[in-house]
Amino acid sequence: MRYAFIRDHSERLAITALCSLFDLHPSGYYAWLKHPMSDRQLQDEKLSGLVKQFWLESGGIYGYRKIHRDLRDTGQVCGINRVHKLMKIEGLKAQVGYRKPRHKGGEVHVVTPNTLAREFNPTRPNQSWVTDITYIRTHEGWLFLCVVMDLYSRRIIGWAMAPRMVKELVLDALLMAVWRRKPDTEVIVHSDQGSQYTSYEWGDFLSAHGLEGSMSRRGNCHDNAVAESFFQLLKRERIKKKIYSTREEARRDIFNYIEMFYNSVRRHTANDLLSPVEFERRSGMR
Repeated sequence: MRYAFIRDHSERLAITALCSLFDLHPSGYYAWLKHPMSDRQLQDEKLSGLVKQFWLESGGIYGYRKIHRDLRDTGQVCGINRVHKLMKIEGLKAQVGYRKPRHKGGEVHVVTPNTLAREFNPTRPNQSWVTDITYIRTHEGWLFLCVVMDLYSRRIIGWAMAPRMVKELVLDALLMAVWRRKPDTEVIVHSDQGSQYTSYEWGDFLSAHGLEGSMSRRGNCHDNAVAESFFQLLKRERIKKKIYSTREEARRDIFNYIEMFYNSVRRHTANDLLSPVEFERRSGMR
């Protein structure tokens, strides 16, 4: 009887220590012994672990549709509603909602017609590009970001950052896009009517490189909705409620988001949930 007591006592101590190690209560262990998990529960537990992994790898921004596609790509067989349920149980959500700051309009110099006319889904690369400017807070002051996007794949093909919103900012971003893509046919380059885009230098650059200008109608943000949408993603997924210590710190983080995540990894609904780089690769671009 004495040895049986010692054996039972030692077993309880071992179970208590093990549960403490994994932050579990011993009562949960004994309940599991009486009612072990079903095959379905075991599968849900495994899927929940994968769902958390993919959600964390996305930076905590993916919703259940993109997580479901990640699971499918790794060979997991499960329904999209099941993924939605597991994410709801774990409290995992896609990030939504970032209020875009407003810009004051600049002096108008040269305005071109709205050639793009909201045709946001071209049939080939280097057919239509869009460009826009936004700003990011830092303790040193504002950092302005200009991007150029190819509407075909939604890939950011040119970008530039500067402490002031000057015309050189937009010219540097467009120069990067031209250098990267080297278009052999005329490309529509659409922007708003900001003073940087209505400058004579902007028009001269377009003409010198065989590009056709296009501008949104005055005060109509929907004419450049895709570029606006990218900035909303950037701020919602990376810099929401964040103030960088220096402009250089912000520059590095934004570079990382654009080149290491958005272009090469982030799934885009317009690309059949493929990243811009992968979408272009599958379409035959190098």
